[in-house]
Amino acid sequence: MIFHQKEIQLSPFKRGFHSITKELIDAFPEISTIEKGFFKVFIKHTSASLTINEDADPSVRVDFESHFNFLVPENQSYFVHTYEGSDDMPAHLKSSILGSTVEVPITNGKINLGTWQGIYLCEHRNIGGSRKLVLSAFGV
Repeated sequence: MIFHQKEIQLSPFKRGFHSITKELIDAFPEISTIEKGFFKVFIKHTSASLTINEDADPSVRVDFESHFNFLVPENQSYFVHTYEGSDDMPAHLKSSILGSTVEVPITNGKINLGTWQGIYLCEHRNIGGSRKLVLSAFGV
């Protein structure tokens, strides 16, 4: 069994859904040492999330942002956690809906995503700052 793990820090992204597949692969060449296994990405934040989805047409990421803003609008009268800004509580909710981890198979030393798939960083804050990710790859 082979196991690699490292923590990386991404530069800040504006609010929205951003393809980070290439950044992850570039930051973690150790994946190439694994013939069959899994690649896991964990985000160490509660107001940003990760997901896997369509990565060929950037308008999909625009539509994701629009729909999540519709599903979880800001400035709701029932929000109690409001002292960090009107985007903070909605960011926590969006993060919980999407999740903090994605996992992709590794096959022949490469991540095995579908033809149109990519890994997204979902930045839910207006000013989220840099984000820390833990990358793990394991297998044989």
